[in-house]
Amino acid sequence: MLARLIFALAAAALASAAAGAADPPAEYDCVFNSGSTHVYDKGRFSSEPAARLTFGIAAINAPAQTAELRTSFGTGVLRLVLAVNAIHFIEVATEGALNITTVYDKDDAKDAFPAVHSRHFALVGQPVVTQYQGFCQGKD
Repeated sequence: MLARLIFALAAAALASAAAGAADPPAEYDCVFNSGSTHVYDKGRFSSEPAARLTFGIAAINAPAQTAELRTSFGTGVLRLVLAVNAIHFIEVATEGALNITTVYDKDDAKDAFPAVHSRHFALVGQPVVTQYQGFCQGKD
């Protein structure tokens, strides 16, 4: 009986935390100044610094779990997954590449949302994985 009560309280706490994350800003402008790219070739991964990356996330609809990626090349469809203290935005590109952006709760000292962006794709059959670290600014 006590175990059920503890489980119910833990579940309620998690639901409450997730509900707090259910109200993200209407949009984000994201800038990733650092990152690294890992390319698999000839039996091993090699790495190099990744170039600066910027994009926007708009039309965020938490109840529908959708959002829109905005880049200088156009727009894309994103799935949205709410987590405790973060929101994950997932893009499955036409050719099957997987891109994931996680925006964490706001860092009040920096007045920005810490974020990580990862890309998983292949060029001419060779795996390429890129991960960026940066910040997003919320816009209402």
